[in-house]
Amino acid sequence: MISADGQDKKAIAGQLADQASRDDLRVSLHAHQEMVREEISYSTLREALSSGRVIENYPDHRRGPCCLVCGQAASGRYVHVVCTTAHPLAIIITVYEPKPPKWINPFQRRI
Repeated sequence: MISADGQDKKAIAGQLADQASRDDLRVSLHAHQEMVREEISYSTLREALSSGRVIENYPDHRRGPCCLVCGQAASGRYVHVVCTTAHPLAIIITVYEPKPPKWINPFQRRI
């Protein structure tokens, strides 16, 4: 479990990859609805977290430390996952495929 105070993105990504490998994940109702809508399977979610890179970290979020992870599934599909970072279980807040017009590419948000 990584605290929010100053932990680097690589350490957080490593923690999330470990949680995904142990299946220490809980999917919120909203995330589940998005997964159904975007046809993202649970295994794709786990693959994305296992290979993911933290692209935005929100250590001081009002609901607790969380981050935005971009990972690539075995199929090659990029998936974004917003999840908690300060609990033994990663709580998946939302999941979606990064697409224009909001995203230039999977790692760069359109301004």
